[in-house]
Amino acid sequence: APQGSAPQGSASPGFGPHGPAPQGSASQGSAPQGSAPHGPAPQGSAPQGSASYGNASPGFGPPGSTPPTTPAGDADPTRPVPRATTPAPTAGATGTPDPESTTDRARALLVPVADPQGEPERPPAVAPVLPGRPAPARPEVRAPVAPDNHGGVACPWCHTANRPDRHFCARCAMPMAEGPENPARLPWWRRLFDYRNREQPWAGDRPRLRYQIGRILRWVVLAAVLALVGWALFQTPQAVSAVRDHFAKRAPLAPDSYKASRSYPQHGPDKAFDVVSNSWWGPGVTQSAKGEWLEARFRDPVRLLDIGITPGMSGRGETLTKSALPHRIEARITTDDGKTTVRELNLDQGAGFQRRPFRVQNVTAVRFTIQSAYGADGKKQVAIAEIEFFGPSKASRS
Repeated sequence: APQGSAPQGSASPGFGPHGPAPQGSASQGSAPQGSAPHGPAPQGSAPQGSASYGNASPGFGPPGSTPPTTPAGDADPTRPVPRATTPAPTAGATGTPDPESTTDRARALLVPVADPQGEPERPPAVAPVLPGRPAPARPEVRAPVAPDNHGGVACPWCHTANRPDRHFCARCAMPMAEGPENPARLPWWRRLFDYRNREQPWAGDRPRLRYQIGRILRWVVLAAVLALVGWALFQTPQAVSAVRDHFAKRAPLAPDSYKASRSYPQHGPDKAFDVVSNSWWGPGVTQSAKGEWLEARFRDPVRLLDIGITPGMSGRGETLTKSALPHRIEARITTDDGKTTVRELNLDQGAGFQRRPFRVQNVTAVRFTIQSAYGADGKKQVAIAEIEFFGPSKASRS
């Protein structure tokens, strides 16, 4: 039972079932000093030891007050009826109600209402998922059909029966007239590039291209050999001529005419081609005589193999200091077709005959131009004792 109620087995004066009870003092078992619990009394049976419904409890209400009575059958079953309880007045207290008790009773009359809740989130109609990976369609493998000749002509490729008027199979679309044992002959343009007449692979079964290092090297070597053979074919005439000239016997060739840019008196250009070593040609100018030239001409084109020059006034050594000696000579060669070729001859600073290779064909003229000289000064001129030409001997060809 709640604190402050009457002690068990004691009846206290209060309200009777049909009216107020006679006033009198409460018994010694009255509620202790203080206020009774606030709030509505629980529905159901009364607490143990308390008076029946409608009986007054000690200490409720001021003395002399008559609280209204409520029949048991008129109570609202859905709304609790608060008990009119008033704390017993303390000694020396006035009749003014306690404001805290009034506030508590007002709070007890309030019905708690739950806070409004928002509408719960609904799951999306279509939940997000990761993109699926398409599974490749599995190929359908069909077993080979047994040949059936009752319904038509069997295909030589897949053994499917076809109507007699068909030229291609209704299942595999292969020609009915050909089979895997008797392939059709390839056209000529395909046989031209495939000399071995190999069977062409089916679509999807083509052989893989083989880029092997051995195959690449083979093609490179083949290309190099072909290039070498082509170069040899173009160089064969020159090679044959060079070999023949190397082993040919030399014979002197005399020019038919000669001339010079200028000559010293009694030492004209004929002195350089008279096959005498003690006569010489000189330009008649001192220093190196750069730019002075001497030319020899042939009536018929000749083939020259070597050339020989004797510098100085003679072939003897005691005459070397008497004149300047040619050092660099430019030889301009003219052939029978009018073309010119320039070669440079470098001579040694010494006495005697000096031979130089001079392989040229179909020569009609040779002009020698002095570019520099040994021992040139203001008192000496350049002297050339002899110039000789050599060609292949007629006897070597027989």
